[in-house]
Amino acid sequence: MNNKIPLSFLDLAPVPEGKTISEGIAQTVETAQQAEKSGLNRYWMAEHHNMPGIASAATSVLLSHIGSQTESIRIGAGGVMLPNHAPLVIAEQFGTLQALYGDRVDLGLGRAPGTDGATFQALRRQMKDAERFPQDVQELMYFLGNDTDGSHVQAFPGAKSGIPIWILGSSLFGATLAAHLGLPYVFASHFAPQMLGQAIKGYREQFKPSAYLDKPYVMLAANLLLADDDETARYHFTSAQQSFVRLRRGETGQMPKPTHDMDSTWSQAEKMMVDNALSVSFIGSVETVKPKLAAFLATHKPDELIVTANVHNQAARIRSLELTPELNLFTLQSNETLA
Repeated sequence: MNNKIPLSFLDLAPVPEGKTISEGIAQTVETAQQAEKSGLNRYWMAEHHNMPGIASAATSVLLSHIGSQTESIRIGAGGVMLPNHAPLVIAEQFGTLQALYGDRVDLGLGRAPGTDGATFQALRRQMKDAERFPQDVQELMYFLGNDTDGSHVQAFPGAKSGIPIWILGSSLFGATLAAHLGLPYVFASHFAPQMLGQAIKGYREQFKPSAYLDKPYVMLAANLLLADDDETARYHFTSAQQSFVRLRRGETGQMPKPTHDMDSTWSQAEKMMVDNALSVSFIGSVETVKPKLAAFLATHKPDELIVTANVHNQAARIRSLELTPELNLFTLQSNETLA
């Protein structure tokens, strides 16, 4: 029985220590091109602000650049943090992307601000704006839909584009909203796995068929870093672990270099926190990772998996993507469709 599912990639456009933002973006393009070459389904980018190690703050701008440097892989936001924006502006931005790149464009929406309170104020937003998330999602759906002909305000570009909208979340709130609106749902299990089982169970049970989707569609996120041997993969993954420690300490900086000595980097309490937050991680050789990943897929039965590999070493990211088809767990595009 073939239980293969689509595989996609989530990127934050990391800016490694010792590199400029321009160099980080150039590496991001290379990563997207390798994801396409390896047959992945989507290449999504996440909106974050006031973080020197992340270059995807202007998400739609960078997605446009990625679109121009790739040919067939779907591009999208995973996601746009909608409380930071007026729905009309996002409709116009992604309508423009769709005008440029056709039906390759996805729009994932999150409720969190993707930053700290001071930066949220600098964006001219207030924390209470997140309370309007359900209404803002529906307003955005309206602007991208087919029923705005009689409206005094329309999205040009954007109207009648039919851009697929996804709800992102790490709690029951997003799952319930996605189910109620009949939209596909993405759970952020790559950094907040605590409510994974509850959220996807609730989403599937409460799902209401809609004009957008006739049955539930769940995409789960995971950290995936493949290498030719386990030790190499674990070494490079220390960049992600260090980055998470720094985030929880309130420290800023670019993506840290890997280390052979994490014990001198974190306390025991920090190690436990990071291990818990990043527990949905598959790090090692293909032989090591494949059975563990297969077990995860069998347990949660997602319709799609989206993976991320935010590490310092670009060669390690590229090698991981090169090895991904060898897992043989996913439906990948053929090279002919990517030519």
